[in-house]
Amino acid sequence: MRRTACELPPAPPHDYPSNVTDGSPPSSHIAIVGSPTALGGHFAGMERGPAELRAAGLLDRLYDRPRLVDATFVDHGDVPNDPGWEPDPDPVMKNRQAIIDYLGRLSAHVEGVLAEDPAARLLMLGGDCLTHAGTMAALKHATPGARLAIAWFDAHGDFNVPATTPSGNVWGMPFAMLCGRGDPGLVAACAGPTVREEDAALVGAQVLDERESRMLAASPVAQFGAGMLAGSAGLAALEGWATAVGERTHGMYIAFDLDAIDASEGICVAMPEPDGLSVETAIEAIRILARTNRIVGFGPTATMRRPDSPLDFDRHVDIVARLTEAALE
Repeated sequence: MRRTACELPPAPPHDYPSNVTDGSPPSSHIAIVGSPTALGGHFAGMERGPAELRAAGLLDRLYDRPRLVDATFVDHGDVPNDPGWEPDPDPVMKNRQAIIDYLGRLSAHVEGVLAEDPAARLLMLGGDCLTHAGTMAALKHATPGARLAIAWFDAHGDFNVPATTPSGNVWGMPFAMLCGRGDPGLVAACAGPTVREEDAALVGAQVLDERESRMLAASPVAQFGAGMLAGSAGLAALEGWATAVGERTHGMYIAFDLDAIDASEGICVAMPEPDGLSVETAIEAIRILARTNRIVGFGPTATMRRPDSPLDFDRHVDIVARLTEAALE
């Protein structure tokens, strides 16, 4: 499919927080924002993820992580979103207008957080992956002229557009949206493009739709599958990409759909998948990114607790805390 979206212009001179550009240690201020949305798909549940993580003691576990002992966490609450999900039979773009409206509220909320503490790094608790598109819009608006990168961890590609979607679920489109691809209204709602595709990577994906896979393969987006990252050569390749990106960008956001973690790990997510990343491999991959880039935010999304499930939600929360520590230590 031929790309029609506009390219990002050359990065102009910028006014970006000094802790991202001057070689100083990353800020210990971490701002927590909840994104209670499941609007992007055909079932409810993910909109409760932020509240369930908080109720299960995520913040206490973060303070207990040894590499976060000097961090200061400030919880800025959830972005207003009522209802967090509603049914829509549209076969192409479910809840399109509700999503456009929500992305505006999400971006404005995060922009307000960054205006209050420009040096803060973000911990975005989702909710579905539309969270990341709105977060990138806020980062773009809050740091005009900065060249941003993104590492998109997901079992799925999230790179569909309305012409390729097999489901109409917009939560299968946000990676493409923030790259400037797709429905003009959705792309505008997330200020796309917010990254150049050569500064973007899809990490851990192994469940791709055919036309989505073709678009990704024809794009400059880097791809590091779960099987590839299970070996030292794959991790070395990720480090090579991350090093090059870190030298030409001002900050990286890590979008982490928790279904990138293999289902056998007992992760509590909406769409668990086999053959994904082990927890240890995911942590190592995140640490590679954090060693080579300024991480401006980390977004663990897709938490979905099922009361009738035998899975251990405490283990799930511990995994989220460990992943967060790797990204924001």
